[in-house]
Amino acid sequence: MGITGRGGISPLTGRRRRAVGWRPFCCRGSLFFTEYHQRSAPFGLHHLQCSDSATLGCESCEELWTPQSTHISLSLRGVEILSNGSGSHHELRKLQTRMELMINATRKCGGVYLYANQRGCDGGRTYYDGCAMIVVNGRIVAQARQFDVREVEVVCATVDLEDVRSYRASNPAFGIQAARSASEEGGTSAWALSLEGVTLTNDCQKWSPEVERQRPKVMTEGGLELRVPTPEEECCLGPACWMWDFLRRSGAAGFFLPLSGGADSSSVAAIVAVMCTLVTKASREDPDGDVAKECRRVCRKDDPWVPSSPQEMANCILHTTFMGTENSSEVTLSRAKRLGEAVGSYHQSIKIDLVVEAILKVFQITTGRVPKFSSRGGTTAEDLALQNIQARIRMVMAYLFAQLLPWVRGRSGFLLVLGSANVDEGLRGYMTKYDCSSADINPIGGISKQDLKRMLIHISSEYPGFGVLAEIANAPPTAELRPIDSAAATAEAGHSQTDEEDMGMTYEELGYFGRLRKISRCGPVSMFNKLLIMWSHLPSSEVAAKVKRFFYYYSVNRHKMTTITPSYHAEAYSPDDNRFDLRQFLYNTRWTRQFAVIDEMVARNVEVEDTAVLDKDKND
Repeated sequence: MGITGRGGISPLTGRRRRAVGWRPFCCRGSLFFTEYHQRSAPFGLHHLQCSDSATLGCESCEELWTPQSTHISLSLRGVEILSNGSGSHHELRKLQTRMELMINATRKCGGVYLYANQRGCDGGRTYYDGCAMIVVNGRIVAQARQFDVREVEVVCATVDLEDVRSYRASNPAFGIQAARSASEEGGTSAWALSLEGVTLTNDCQKWSPEVERQRPKVMTEGGLELRVPTPEEECCLGPACWMWDFLRRSGAAGFFLPLSGGADSSSVAAIVAVMCTLVTKASREDPDGDVAKECRRVCRKDDPWVPSSPQEMANCILHTTFMGTENSSEVTLSRAKRLGEAVGSYHQSIKIDLVVEAILKVFQITTGRVPKFSSRGGTTAEDLALQNIQARIRMVMAYLFAQLLPWVRGRSGFLLVLGSANVDEGLRGYMTKYDCSSADINPIGGISKQDLKRMLIHISSEYPGFGVLAEIANAPPTAELRPIDSAAATAEAGHSQTDEEDMGMTYEELGYFGRLRKISRCGPVSMFNKLLIMWSHLPSSEVAAKVKRFFYYYSVNRHKMTTITPSYHAEAYSPDDNRFDLRQFLYNTRWTRQFAVIDEMVARNVEVEDTAVLDKDKND
């Protein structure tokens, strides 16, 4: 309902447009009167008054989140039904906030709040998560699903506007404020909207006793129990729906995933399995519906085929390959194979040592030098180069297989390569540029390691046959790019190299750093100040060392974010340089002034800490 022009930034000129109000006008014409028994409809600021005394208004998506929300002034003018046609994208744990805003709006002001949100991929990194709602006097009386592969879902409820009027009348303070509110409702004027010569099409059913009996009866004073998915459910359902939109709209024949048997690539495989579950369920419920038709097109099947199980669909579209080297363990090889079987993917296990040896042989012939791992007497530079060449070869092999596997299987089309780097690794730069983190899309690039592990455990318990995911979630993360030290290897990891030891920080600490850096907009000094309080159990010198280590690696690896794979947006602290974090990628990695200030603060804190220890010893 476009009643008032709103201000904003012009996509063509980049200049701010002025807010433009419409002058009040009335609707005239015999057709309008014939259909709706109404000759005029006064338009005011964002609201419309109907002849049956019902008053409707609207506010935009963003206005709901502002201090002076439009629904407040509208409610004080007597508007009973408020609509919000929103375009709100998904972020983890955001739905609860969205619900609270609408519940509090109608609990404070009374009224009926109609909330509709877009659903689906916007052609980029964000997913709009639907969840249309009807809220009455602080209670939700109808709620759509937050995640679904169907593009449209309609919810409805029968409400009594007298309950709104009674609710407002019971609050004397509301009445006082409403009386003070200046009414801007217009009457008839020279400006009119004529409907002469216009044909009105109304696909809605005309009222009848039979239609009324079929409508859901929801009592205003009742309300529904809120349905808010857990973060673990959001982590798998949101990216699953986003990937389905991306797959069917891209024209691809499926996905290719380098499956290492670790938590990250296994999370991507599990999300594809959830996607197949959603699509299979929708297709079987309505074999002639849009989802079933798209499923047949993507899977290259003829009508009236629908998948008999999620595994049957996964075998058509998901191709997984374990790309092992002499540094890979039997533990991860086994996990990858078992997970591929559980998902139903077209799975293979290959060795890429021949390719690694060939490239190193070229280097040896050219330079006359043979690089070694640090455990075998090599330098750090040699060690990193030997690790990175394995990772980069996997990216090259991934794109080769993605192009040719449909041909191998006698099918047409191409495969989208899936990346599997999480948000914490992107923030810290713990990835090889142009390795398997380089792909076509990445469903977990905006999700933290801790949330991914909880998601794996959730899927293992909620989806039959995925018990291997719990084993993967509980295993220490490892890159498996160095030779195995059998004396240091653990049974759970199967390898002596672990991610957290390589990074010099834990994934839990990375979560703190990410939120403080992006959401709280902290630099080194302000982050140190906050963490002194949050990590009060640690000495200030240790906190300082952790902050310095993070900012060094953050700045020295920041350039990697300029080429990062487009990722599903799930966290507000996503380091994706292309859209959500527009900071520069060239920093003074020494952070000279900031680190000097931190050192001064540590020196002062050490004196205080030493004094506190002495006082404690005296008291003891």
